[in-house]
Amino acid sequence: MIKAVTVGVFDLFHLGHLRLLKRAKEYSDYLIVAVHNDKLKIKQVDFVYSLEERIEMIEAIKYVDEVMSYERVDLLLPTIEFDIFIYGPDQNHQYFKKAIKWCKEHNKKILCVTRTENISSTKIRDILSVSSYHLQKENL
Repeated sequence: MIKAVTVGVFDLFHLGHLRLLKRAKEYSDYLIVAVHNDKLKIKQVDFVYSLEERIEMIEAIKYVDEVMSYERVDLLLPTIEFDIFIYGPDQNHQYFKKAIKWCKEHNKKILCVTRTENISSTKIRDILSVSSYHLQKENL
């Protein structure tokens, strides 16, 4: 059985997230998804959904076999059993670099999957922010 793990915040769940999970499942028999709790405020944004709500959403997706939370990806990976670490090209901060290094040192496969064009949580936040600004301006 091939086990894969992928990680993410999954706050403003969108098509890019769904496609990441679908692709990850294509490479594995068992897919573990870790949802970031962001206790360290790395993302520096206010989340729409709580950690528990984000976990609930990910658990409902048919491609996902197991869900857990995590604080730092480099500290998570050594604690779980998996064969492939699957991540996106935008996941490249210092903790991902450490996680990838750990995978290489421990003979874990690493797969960087392509992004879905024209969609991201940042883009959704920007659209919502602009829409909110215009609504507030109209109500003045």
